[in-house]
Amino acid sequence: MNVYVETNFILELAFLQEQHEGCDKIAALAEAGSVKLVLPAFCIAESYETLIRRANRRTQIANDLVGELRQLSRSKPYKGEVEAFQSVTGLFARSLQEEDQRLIATLERILRLADVIPLEAGVVLSAAQHRAANKLERQDSIVYSSVLQHLASARAAESCFVNRDRSDFDDPDIEENLAAQNCKLLFSFDVGCRYIQYRVEAASGG
Repeated sequence: MNVYVETNFILELAFLQEQHEGCDKIAALAEAGSVKLVLPAFCIAESYETLIRRANRRTQIANDLVGELRQLSRSKPYKGEVEAFQSVTGLFARSLQEEDQRLIATLERILRLADVIPLEAGVVLSAAQHRAANKLERQDSIVYSSVLQHLASARAAESCFVNRDRSDFDDPDIEENLAAQNCKLLFSFDVGCRYIQYRVEAASGG
């Protein structure tokens, strides 16, 4: 069974977000050889871009906070309270370093398991068409185009495409196009994990 995932799969694992346990179980099934994980190459770059965006935002907030605390520390009534907030800037710095390390570790794990769909010219050109036809965001159109290209070469192998946000791909035409390639669309990693486990057990006669 091919399990297609996208950028949020990486981010859930790297940043230990709400559905990271479901993602971890899916990855474990791939490690056991029960399923094949498939990831568009575009998602690797997008996960780094997300980390950079977070870092820039937190750095800006930390710099603004330091400036405000410096001003407050000059006022005697607030000088003692300012010290209690100084640990926040340290938290920002530590969290960025830890998230960078976790993202690298997560990518190392996933890339050992996954088939990576190259970002080829055909994928980009098809993405523009899908974006117009299905009103997708630019990033989502590239992911969707990547999945369709890989499905076309998968010879109708049982598949599912698991992502976190229903708003990204919730389109009857998308669901129908995927279903035509024997690929089920699922909008939660936790739900996807349960579905995959059920299909793996069914295939093994469990």
